Amino acid sequence: MKQGFDEVVAKVQKCGKKTVAVSVAQDSAVLEAVKAAKEKNIADAILVGDEAKIREVADSIGMDLAGYEIIDEPDMIQASLKAVKLAHDGRADMYMKGLIDTKDFLKSVLDKEVGLRTGNPLSHVAVFEIPGIDRLLFLTDVAFMPYPTLEDKINIIKNTVPVCNACGVENPKVAPLAAVEVVNPKMPVTVEAAELTKLCEEGQIPGCVVDGPLSLDLAIDPEAAKHKGATHRKIQGDADVLLFPDIHAGNLVYKAIVHMVKVKNGCILTGTKVPVILTSRSDTFETKVNSIALAAVVAEEMKKSGR
Repeated sequence: MKQGFDEVVAKVQKCGKKTVAVSVAQDSAVLEAVKAAKEKNIADAILVGDEAKIREVADSIGMDLAGYEIIDEPDMIQASLKAVKLAHDGRADMYMKGLIDTKDFLKSVLDKEVGLRTGNPLSHVAVFEIPGIDRLLFLTDVAFMPYPTLEDKINIIKNTVPVCNACGVENPKVAPLAAVEVVNPKMPVTVEAAELTKLCEEGQIPGCVVDGPLSLDLAIDPEAAKHKGATHRKIQGDADVLLFPDIHAGNLVYKAIVHMVKVKNGCILTGTKVPVILTSRSDTFETKVNSIALAAVVAEEMKKSGR
């Protein structure tokens, strides 16, 4: 059965409604997504920001604020700190960016007193439901870590596996991508991909299968794997996770899919105490709602596993 965001939403509806803390909530696109998430029984919200502006924006989109907790804080930096503290203290299950610069939002995430640090590196996961592919695809890192080292890639995989688990993928297949599927010492990315494969085989990257280096076609297209004679590989066009060599490759593929294909997607920041919803101003309403749903199932998985 094809897995998609409908299944993610159904899963979070079964595990109980979560609460999202919204930083600087006076943003029409974010409030529309929060409203939809509440109506779909995905999440309640605590709205932190300039209350007068929040009410003005809500009125403009026909949003009834009865039943929402609002914390009035006109100063954006202070609003972000108050919002992240809700997640830090366990009053909220996830943390979402509103009308605030990404740089300032991330400062609140990393704040030593009230932020969401765990001691682990942070990384970004984009989850896609793509026509013609019978499973969700997890792309990482396409937005946060620019030039990951081998150690960074290990942490990115470890951050991504629980997201896969939360979406129902128990033992995800991770494809470290390169331009070719063989090790070439002149292409360091392929050497690192082979090292990641070895580390996984040795049990140092648990909970998944790693097979690299792999070209993109071998990772996602079974026919390409068959034609290229890759039937000996652990991944034969059935990868769950696409691990990119750097942010340029990841971001280009991400934007190519978003802008050229009719897809459903959601994104979260991982490696934090709770899932962080870091959507872009250009992201669609549906992407924002999907991101809240994704964060909610990941929050439930973290709760169940005691992380």
